[in-house]
Amino acid sequence: MPDFMINALTGIVLTAAVAAVIGTYIVTRRMLFISGGITHACFGGLGLGYFLGVSPAAAAAIFAAGSSLGADWLSRRRVRRDSAIAVVWAFGMALGILFVFLTPGYVPELNSFLFGNVLTVTPADNAALLILLAALAAFWTLFRRRIVAVSFDEDFARTRGLPVAFVNTAMTLFTALAIVLSIRMMGIMLLMSFLSLPQMAAETLTRRYTPLMLLSFLFALAGGLGGLAAAWHVSVPASAAIVIILTALYLLAALADAIRSRIQGHM
Repeated sequence: MPDFMINALTGIVLTAAVAAVIGTYIVTRRMLFISGGITHACFGGLGLGYFLGVSPAAAAAIFAAGSSLGADWLSRRRVRRDSAIAVVWAFGMALGILFVFLTPGYVPELNSFLFGNVLTVTPADNAALLILLAALAAFWTLFRRRIVAVSFDEDFARTRGLPVAFVNTAMTLFTALAIVLSIRMMGIMLLMSFLSLPQMAAETLTRRYTPLMLLSFLFALAGGLGGLAAAWHVSVPASAAIVIILTALYLLAALADAIRSRIQGHM
């Protein structure tokens, strides 16, 4: 098997695992708009990286962390959270367009960041994903009950004296890092789907947090492997194939859930 396929397979497994943890938190908290805002704000960092001649991924990581913390800061100052996200979303995209326009010559790899290309994943990308996954696993092990409590009922968690602000900030930063490290595979345009569709499909089967996370991983892995197979055999964009497969899995799961509910209703 070629090295680039091994890198792609490894990247899919690691990204699916990271997306399972991050996506479950995002979907449970009903924070999909935040992930979309951070994803598109990253484009400002990518454009700045190209303009300055530095690592676009590193600049995107700074923008992602800054936009997530900036949106959180705005939301604490009587600005609605969705409005705060809209601000960083639009500002990041505008900056990205401006810097790409000002960058002399052709901007390499721009299409990969915008639309994704799992076949371009490198060992360095996978190493960064592995480090992030290890940090996420450690954080989840230490704060599992607090994360679950904050995810399902933030107000109740606050009345119980749980560190709601700490959990929110930490998970938001983890989300930002996960988005940056997954952009090369899924692209800015489609990444949000990889953080939501597996969880939406898993929700038709369970409402418990840990099983939801495990099922999300299986759905994400199935979509990722199916998309890679399509890219290899049919020569189509892997990211698009992944989203189409995940959408089909969600629709099938939703249909099965509706049929099951109707049968139970007639019993």
